[in-house]
Amino acid sequence: MTGHIVIVGYGMAGARLATELHARNGDRKVTVLGAEPHRAYNRIMLSTLLAGKIDEPDVELAEVAGQGTDVRTGAPVTAIDRAARTVRTPDGDLVDYDHLVLATGSRAVVPPLAGLDPAALPPRVAVFRTLADCRRILATARSARTALVLGGGLLGLEAARGLAARGLAVTVVHPHPYLMERQLDPAAGAVLAGTLAGLGVASRLGVPATGLAADPDGVRLDLADGTALHADLLVLSCGVRPDTDLAAAAGLAVDRGVLVDDRLRTDDEAISAIGDCARPPGQGPAGLVAPAWAQARVVARLLTGEDPTARYRPRPVVTRLKAAGIDLAAMGDPTGGPGEELTFSDPARGTYARLRIHQDRLTGAILLGDNPSVGTVVQLFDRGAPVPGDRRALLLGRSLGNAPAAPAASPALMPDAATVCQCNDVDKGTLVRCWREGARTVDEMVAATRAGTGCGGCRQAVGGIADWLSEADSVGTPR
Repeated sequence: MTGHIVIVGYGMAGARLATELHARNGDRKVTVLGAEPHRAYNRIMLSTLLAGKIDEPDVELAEVAGQGTDVRTGAPVTAIDRAARTVRTPDGDLVDYDHLVLATGSRAVVPPLAGLDPAALPPRVAVFRTLADCRRILATARSARTALVLGGGLLGLEAARGLAARGLAVTVVHPHPYLMERQLDPAAGAVLAGTLAGLGVASRLGVPATGLAADPDGVRLDLADGTALHADLLVLSCGVRPDTDLAAAAGLAVDRGVLVDDRLRTDDEAISAIGDCARPPGQGPAGLVAPAWAQARVVARLLTGEDPTARYRPRPVVTRLKAAGIDLAAMGDPTGGPGEELTFSDPARGTYARLRIHQDRLTGAILLGDNPSVGTVVQLFDRGAPVPGDRRALLLGRSLGNAPAAPAASPALMPDAATVCQCNDVDKGTLVRCWREGARTVDEMVAATRAGTGCGGCRQAVGGIADWLSEADSVGTPR
């Protein structure tokens, strides 16, 4: 496709699309309009930044848009004129397009609490979504001793763990009876709460917040049971909502996201949507990076004419929480449905596992704590492959003896089709080919394949494959 492609949004989805377009031949102009004043960054790594383990330059995305791409930061779009095929910026500039891609992401939900104005958060109160939010939290955390996190979902727990790593005494307040209720069952939630308590994060569960009062000296959070909690800092992590205002104002179909087909097209053929703001058929907004990057690839193939048949096919979602001292993977629905169920719980060691298997296929799993089989379980769920006959090895990562389960023993036993990086959909075969083409370090393999540039959880696995290849190189070419 020739002409002018305009991308609204310079987050992880918009930046990836710009790079995917640049990587493909063709005569086209690409303009990226980002509302935030800085270059694209890895939102997944903000909790690591909050913990003080990395610095701001470390969260910047290494996406290179390249020649022919005009990236404008601090340039939000205020309106779309579909008839004229233009978008408007706050200073009145009009940018014309031949094809428009919305990658506007999502916004943090500010709960309706007495004393809280969503348009002007009081001192010592912040949401946790953007780099600017992270800076606001850190500015207060540097002189704080205590913190409250309202919301015990994935992002809330990442924020809580990050603040605890800075030495703050943290309490998570969650209206539901157990943490991460969308991904976990009550038993897993209890084990997770125990693990967090050992890491300096207390939990106040099953009681909603009703109001707050904040001043330069601290925050008071009022609870429905009549009690109140006091802290130096309050972080609101009450979910996100797709940012669809621009699309709705332009008359595009919106229902819990911008409605798109399997080509990621809206009801206007000249407009696509990807990432958190988009809602593909039969799927709500995923809120995860892997679907956003897969969507960017599909749109790039379609717009460049590389593959006119390209279609977005949602893959099973795997939720990972990997913070210092916590290792959690949840997928599917292990709590109901047909088939056999296996469970194991060892709260003293912070370990919990629950699997559901139907017709020799894994339909759901929760794995919390040190479990050597987690990689195998994720692979089986992702690929819909038959589960091994030794169910105990799958549940515990151990056979009936004490030996590790065979699938985790060596990269040599992994099939080439096994996905190593879920975020970027990089399999073992791609990493092996990368090695054969000259990459000889983990950093070189990451740069060539993008494995490990999302959540970073697979970087150790990439290192293991690199070590195996290095050893195999000394005795012959690896298979």
